[in-house]
Amino acid sequence: MILVYDVIDGSRFANGRMFCDMGPAMADGLTCVLDGTVWTRSGWVDPSLDGVSSFSPGGELIGRIHLPEVVSNLCFGGHLRTRLFITVAQSVYDTYVQTQGAAFP
Repeated sequence: MILVYDVIDGSRFANGRMFCDMGPAMADGLTCVLDGTVWTRSGWVDPSLDGVSSFSPGGELIGRIHLPEVVSNLCFGGHLRTRLFITVAQSVYDTYVQTQGAAFP
């Protein structure tokens, strides 16, 4: 499960609510793309869920990238931020995607 909160005065969190229910999978290593889609590491409990999951801004599952190992983190990189880097225990996977990772000002 991923929760979202309102940020109050840039320093406090309020109004916690569920963004998405991932079932038995655990989320970690969260990143976002320009359209508001959320990408997160998923898995840990069930090997069939190991990989990366993406969710719409409304919290609906869009898709999964399955991997043979438990993912530890992920981020977008490259000149256009269209390359997804996925770290696991002893490897780094990468793939180009048809979306662009969000940048911080």
